[in-house]
Amino acid sequence: MTFRLLITVSALTVAVCGAVISPAHADIYRHVDANGVVHFTNAPQYTKMTNKRDWSFYRAERRASEPVSGGVNLPHAYKDIIRHYASSYRLEEALVKAVIKAESNYNPTAVSNKGARGLMQLIPETARLMRVNDPFDPMQNIRGGSNYLRLMLDQFNGNLDLAIAAYNAGPTAVQRHGGIPPFEETQTYVQRVRRYLDLYRRAGDAVL
Repeated sequence: MTFRLLITVSALTVAVCGAVISPAHADIYRHVDANGVVHFTNAPQYTKMTNKRDWSFYRAERRASEPVSGGVNLPHAYKDIIRHYASSYRLEEALVKAVIKAESNYNPTAVSNKGARGLMQLIPETARLMRVNDPFDPMQNIRGGSNYLRLMLDQFNGNLDLAIAAYNAGPTAVQRHGGIPPFEETQTYVQRVRRYLDLYRRAGDAVL
């Protein structure tokens, strides 16, 4: 089934291809039509094609004064995006979630002291390589991070530990050291992602 997202904001419908569900001041509702197209809106329009029962509450939108991270609902807003790109790049959903958890704790505006940005903490070079124009856009960020994670797995023949290490320290460092680099940050990072991966495999989205 082809996956598409349509977002309606104040009754304006926008076809999304690498776009973001922007912060607004209303609740977000979700509808899946007969063709499998997923629609999001903060102003559901009830027509002959859809009625009130077709729209389900998706999440409460964040107000400008509310914190970006730490909320209960915010991480769950990305589940469909994660599922889509995990499938697109032949990744385990739990792995993508584990990397996001380890990288940013689901904070879409996170910035590291090295300049890595967004949910999957893309550095500017990686963002350009993955054609991510806005690393703070959750959809672009998850697409780019998932694509890069897939490339790391392919480069290291599916070796998960090496791919995770390369995601953190870069593939050159992994190749140069012939394995996980002897950097405390990278070794701790691999262990952390592995721990979250195990938790997501066992507990699912309860970890979010």
